Amino acid sequence: MSLDPATRERIQSLLSEHRVVLFMKGTRQQPMCGFSAAATNTLNELLEDYHTVNVLEDPAIREGIKIYGEWPTIPQLYVEGELVGGSDIIRQMYTSGELHSLFGAVQPDRTPPEIAITDKAAEMIRQGTADAQGVVIHLEIGPDFSAGFQLAPAGDFDIVAESNGLRIHFDPASAQRAKGIVIDWVSTVQGEGLSLKFPGAQQVHDMSVQELRQRLADGGLVLVDVRPAAARAMLPSLPEARILEDEGYDAFAALPKDTPIAFVCQRGISSRGVAERFASHGFSQIFNVEGGMEACSR
Repeated sequence: MSLDPATRERIQSLLSEHRVVLFMKGTRQQPMCGFSAAATNTLNELLEDYHTVNVLEDPAIREGIKIYGEWPTIPQLYVEGELVGGSDIIRQMYTSGELHSLFGAVQPDRTPPEIAITDKAAEMIRQGTADAQGVVIHLEIGPDFSAGFQLAPAGDFDIVAESNGLRIHFDPASAQRAKGIVIDWVSTVQGEGLSLKFPGAQQVHDMSVQELRQRLADGGLVLVDVRPAAARAMLPSLPEARILEDEGYDAFAALPKDTPIAFVCQRGISSRGVAERFASHGFSQIFNVEGGMEACSR
């Protein structure tokens, strides 16, 4: 299939104007697919600024870039006009240190972090992985301290930490964030599962709708609505609420650590997860609104 000359010219113009260009679904602030999110998460570790092109808003570029670089999937990373690859290659180059070299960044610290796995967590991990063959336990910790475990083959450049007879594999950034963590097994209203406790983590406090009303009237409380746009359309936000999706995580993470912040969602479940991330950052006055916007509306 041939590429339309006008589309080729537009692509070449983008590549000549920007040293680093990521063709992706969505934006850096709001990726619209898991692969694009993975690519931006990795690039964000090394670059303060790079150019993104949302192919969902431009069908000609979406199909044209696949022909231009002879690469069939999105996202695609270009550096100095040359195709680097998709999200898997970006990740591989990051863990190996090749991406650091490409961008002139300092090579990652590969010192394994000191971690602790409780007896109960170790028991449940062993039960859950008893039949797993050819895979190891990976733990990825994002900039917002959100964390995810997965079973996948070991990588040549994984950073490996050991505790309670178990080995956990990390990428370089996750290894740095994992220093001093405690991996435990907990039971909550959402169910049972693995939980991470970071050094300096603070407690999340429950806040009733009545207390929220009073605190907002008194002033000084930052209320953050963590719901996506679709949920906010069904049940509008309180007028005092700031929108996490609009402002971005970093805007709130930059607030003083003693800032009183209350998080709200539809029913008070997903907002607790966000609140716990901020508590992991060391914020000392973090609240979760019980019952969420449904309780507020009642």
